[in-house]
Amino acid sequence: MTPERSRGASAFPQLTVEPPRTPPGPEPAALYAALDLGTNSCRMLVARPRGPEFQVVDSFSKTVHLGMGLEASGRLSREAMARTVAALRVCHRKLEEHGVERMRLVATEACRRARNARDFIREVHDQTGLALEIIPPEEEARLAVISCAPLVQGATDQLLVLDIGGGSTELVWIDLAGVPRERRARALISLGKGFAPAGGGHGGGVSVRDWISVPLGVQTLRDQFADVDDDGARFALMSWYFEERLADFPPCQRVVPREGFQIIGTSGTITTVAATFLGLRRYDRTRVDGLVMTSDQIEQVIREYLALGPAGRRDDPRIGRDRHALIMSGAAILQAVLRLWPTDRMSVADRGLREGLLYIQMAADGVLTAAGG
Repeated sequence: MTPERSRGASAFPQLTVEPPRTPPGPEPAALYAALDLGTNSCRMLVARPRGPEFQVVDSFSKTVHLGMGLEASGRLSREAMARTVAALRVCHRKLEEHGVERMRLVATEACRRARNARDFIREVHDQTGLALEIIPPEEEARLAVISCAPLVQGATDQLLVLDIGGGSTELVWIDLAGVPRERRARALISLGKGFAPAGGGHGGGVSVRDWISVPLGVQTLRDQFADVDDDGARFALMSWYFEERLADFPPCQRVVPREGFQIIGTSGTITTVAATFLGLRRYDRTRVDGLVMTSDQIEQVIREYLALGPAGRRDDPRIGRDRHALIMSGAAILQAVLRLWPTDRMSVADRGLREGLLYIQMAADGVLTAAGG
């Protein structure tokens, strides 16, 4: 598996006397939808533009394990496809209930790799009416960056966005030094048009210095070492193995100043680590999204996971039954990345492809108002 990289009715009876007429208010903004079908989860947002951001009207998230068994067979199983189609039927119903017309519905690594992915896409369309598109790794990386734009700190000149998925992990190194600080978040959204060539000039905009898509995520990395019985040994091997896959990613070998450098991490693993650190027995997005953790704090949570062991992690409410089996492979990826980059802090993002898809659609339609110039 070779990594790929570049070269967002009233219940009262009607009055018998007609009330005075009032001028009609503005029409509510049109609704947009974004669906992300990954290796593990099917997730959708329905939202309307609101200033420079958007307001979520409805959402859906379901663990479907679409990629279960893919590593061994190279195919999506009938059971996994049936689970996923059932989830997509719920998404279709929500889209119809809200009357959504502007939408993007994407599938990622599991469908990129499966030999029967095209058959599955046709089956989804036949049974739900939804038209899924399989996006390439570069677009997946761009969407992760765009979704994290609001979390870029004012002093950030060099940015690394880390997106740990179920079947792949994307890292994007971005140079923001040539962009005025008040325009950086807006400039990142322009990456929806594509990454500039690696090492390209600023041109007054964002410079993507390098990016990589490693075909290892929480599910696929775990599957690689499923035959290792010892919990600690399995974790160490997964972390080493992932670090080896970054050997050809030049930024890992370059000297990058700590000052002005920021890592933003987005994934279920990273938000779970943050929730564990905060001691949240019930997940609270408002406390997790935007949280800054030190590498020591992250390492302490990982050591706690190892001390719990498989049974303890399964019963820990901060981890959850849907994530306990995959948390250590995700933690191994996170640990490997933090070893290689010159920072002792990471910003946590509870956002991802869906938010990026919404930003791109709304920006293309000109319905997001400018912020900060």
